[in-house]
Amino acid sequence: MIKPINIILKKCLDLKRNESVLIVTDSKLYHLAKEFFYQATKITKKVKLATIPIPKVNGTEPQKGIAKEMLKYDVEILITTKSLSHTNARIKASKKGVRIVIMPGITKQILERTIGIDYKKLEKLHKKLADIMDKGKKAAITTKLGTKLVFSIKGRKAYGRDTGLFTKKGAFGNLPTGEIFIAPVEKTANGVYIVDASFAGVGKLKNPLKLYVKNGYVNKIEGKDAKKLKNLLNPLGKKARNIAEFGIGTNNKAMITGNILEDEKAIGTCHIALGNNIGFGGKVSVQLHLDGIIKNPTILIDNKKIMDNGKFLI
Repeated sequence: MIKPINIILKKCLDLKRNESVLIVTDSKLYHLAKEFFYQATKITKKVKLATIPIPKVNGTEPQKGIAKEMLKYDVEILITTKSLSHTNARIKASKKGVRIVIMPGITKQILERTIGIDYKKLEKLHKKLADIMDKGKKAAITTKLGTKLVFSIKGRKAYGRDTGLFTKKGAFGNLPTGEIFIAPVEKTANGVYIVDASFAGVGKLKNPLKLYVKNGYVNKIEGKDAKKLKNLLNPLGKKARNIAEFGIGTNNKAMITGNILEDEKAIGTCHIALGNNIGFGGKVSVQLHLDGIIKNPTILIDNKKIMDNGKFLI
């Protein structure tokens, strides 16, 4: 793991000798976080390792003490079982200028497989996709399984241009890198989408989940694991069913394994997330963010087809 960890510290974060680092982890991923801690101390002596409890869902706020601690450092590495990406604690730290890498559910295998990639080549693809999405007004996704989902992206900005290089003040994103994503305009999504790869909180799917969408919210879920997904959504009300994110995977080393951190980066997939999108241009704040990964989509932005059955056309 030493090589990918050092790529993250030295290349992705450009960590310097005079900078301070906070590593946040939990009991499940402490063994990995400890290795990051050890490698970081070879660069700077200002390194702290903090642990938090494992919450039920992605997007749950950390304790107030940790949230305050996150405002005090130059660089932060969040190696937790559940994602802190879409939390107020992370957003406030980013606004203060902290450079943040988020790796929810990271494993030794994912580190070794997906970090040592051609970042310059990926940057070119990300720029093309982001430019198209930034100028776009309407997105449409279809699949052979029956997905037919449309929504507005007018006025919204695509995220992911950093391509895994978080060297500027306030930069944040997750690693492994490999997605361009955007927040659909609230209340504009309509149709149905079928998640056939994996779903956050559920895992790798043996049977697809079918989600019906009306005016920006999922109002019906069908499939073998529907009850499990509903149990995650229902306690948080209607906001949890918001169509929060549309993303496209771009990492040619990523695979569908059931780990959302990697799955959403796999080439030939797109993903729709439910819940919180306040941290990347949306307006819905709720302590939940669940991605559903769709294989082999056909994607149109306005009248331009950018992907056909999982193959890029740009």
